[in-house]
Amino acid sequence: MKPVKASGEQIFKRASGILLHPTSLPGKYGIGDIGPMAEMWIGWLQKAGCHLWQVLPLCPTGFGDSPYQGFSAFAGNPLLISPDRLIEDGLLMTEDLTSQPQFPNGNVDFQKANSNKKELFFLAAKRFEDQKDDHLRKAYRRFCREERRWLQDYALFMALKNEHNGRPWTEWDADLANRKPAALEQAVHTLAEEIEAYKIIQFLFFKQWTSLRNVAKKAGVIIIGDIPIFVAHDSADVWANPELFWLDDEGMPTVVAGVPPDYFSPTGQRWGNPLYRWDVMRGNGYGWWKQRFKAVLKIVDVVRLDHFRGFEGYWEIPAEYPTAEVGRWVPGPGADFFEALMRTFGSLPIIAEDLGVITPEVKLLRDTFKLPGMKVLQFAFGKDATHPFLPHNYIRRCVAYAGTHDNDTTRGWYETAPESERDFCRRYLRCDGSDISWDMIRAAWSSVAVWAIAPLQDLLSLGSEARMNLPGSMEGNWSWRVSEEKLSDELAARMRETNQIYGR
Repeated sequence: MKPVKASGEQIFKRASGILLHPTSLPGKYGIGDIGPMAEMWIGWLQKAGCHLWQVLPLCPTGFGDSPYQGFSAFAGNPLLISPDRLIEDGLLMTEDLTSQPQFPNGNVDFQKANSNKKELFFLAAKRFEDQKDDHLRKAYRRFCREERRWLQDYALFMALKNEHNGRPWTEWDADLANRKPAALEQAVHTLAEEIEAYKIIQFLFFKQWTSLRNVAKKAGVIIIGDIPIFVAHDSADVWANPELFWLDDEGMPTVVAGVPPDYFSPTGQRWGNPLYRWDVMRGNGYGWWKQRFKAVLKIVDVVRLDHFRGFEGYWEIPAEYPTAEVGRWVPGPGADFFEALMRTFGSLPIIAEDLGVITPEVKLLRDTFKLPGMKVLQFAFGKDATHPFLPHNYIRRCVAYAGTHDNDTTRGWYETAPESERDFCRRYLRCDGSDISWDMIRAAWSSVAVWAIAPLQDLLSLGSEARMNLPGSMEGNWSWRVSEEKLSDELAARMRETNQIYGR
């Protein structure tokens, strides 16, 4: 492979930022959203001198409330819609919100938040259909035209899922699961009102997100989004495009995604996502993937491409096996895929999530397209001075992280790490460990890495109780929230001084 013209380099200038998913924002509706508190958050980033805001996938969450198991790779998460903004639009009334349930402090009760908001948003959708604002209705019709490639399938999928009591699409009536035209036509007619409501709710999400993104642009804040390499089996994507995946005649995956056994997991990780028919995708010019990138780049400035190594080669597990111990490495689409993207988009504003077992071939693919990789400081202290995640080994074209959403918080990591790692960490950072979160932040910020990012939990020096996700566990993930008083001027000033000292 010959090196290509640098992709997206104009946006990669020395800067810093914070990883915080919108669900973790403060607010009164049981879950963070993209309304007034999100605008306050952008203002706080500006005060802190941070120019980057990294979020997790913004899709409607499915199994385990995970943003990496969404019902659609194109749709927005309705739970992020702000009721306050709907009041401003006249689609909700103040009295609609007077009997809010009691929500827990500090974390999300997804079931309670979803039940509450779903009722509110279907009410708002009904009022939208009845209201006379021609400007809003024109905007909605334009949205439906522009997003027609996924919107109708998504709305029909959600309406049918509701009709089947939330069961996976493979358990629906066979004609619907197999998308027989007559069955789909009948469903569109029978469920027309609900389908329209789901489409309106999507319009309201993207209307609010576009407004928030404009606020970020005015504040000089770049939004980093996230594209999971794989999609959920129980999704509109797989149901509407079965020919793009390795499925049997009943729609079940014949092979699934994961990673093989390693030092951390003796049985590997069986994620269970269906694998792509890359031969079919290559034959149609990667049309579905181009649509996906186009959709994501409409709402964010830069994309973290999850499991980047899977584009060079991925672990294929026969679906009948319960663990990832049995499997094989299969070549991914490689350079052909990224060249096709560049022909369409001109540049690739991508961060390659190149964690795990990375081969020379994966590094070559990353470097050929001049994509910055990731360096996670928590992984740096288990070896010696040659470890690539130690700051003195960084190159400029990388993003330094204190930790990610899949790691423990820095304090939590330090408190549970082997003493040998803790000792190496203290000696390397020249610290006593009493302020380890900020010691790690300073190490990342002082490095040559073009971008440095830390989870908000680390700025707050929180322990394992604030962890966002524990891979392999099914409960208690994604629910951490920050309280408004924690986003203090004092914390912003400390972050701003750190940015000034290290030229970020």
